[in-house]
Amino acid sequence: MQRASRILGKIQNTGVSAEDIACAAWARAVGKRLAAHTRAARLVRTKLVVEVEDTVWRGNLMSLTPHILRNLAEALGPGVIDELEFRIIPLRREPARARSSVPAVADDADQISDPVMRTIYKAARDRDRRKRLA
Repeated sequence: MQRASRILGKIQNTGVSAEDIACAAWARAVGKRLAAHTRAARLVRTKLVVEVEDTVWRGNLMSLTPHILRNLAEALGPGVIDELEFRIIPLRREPARARSSVPAVADDADQISDPVMRTIYKAARDRDRRKRLA
């Protein structure tokens, strides 16, 4: 099996860039847990720019930099990535659905306070539904 660094020179015509390979190797170099909170964004010369969620993750990853560089060198070969830069990019929140200001009522018959009238209403409503389905 050849190292990615040897293949990099050969793949220029295939449309796969060195940046794509370096970013793809990030998840393997740091593991699933860390990759879930980070994203390799781009490769600038021999510096890999990595986006992190917050300052806590940035601090933790900075302390792990020598280990991560060693793992990347094993995956890609020496000299492909010599430096890491961690940038804080908060996760985007999904748009929230609008909530109704009127509380949802499970059954409109529950608003009828008289139990006899409520029962009559439910029976008439169910009879009407059956007629429409028939």
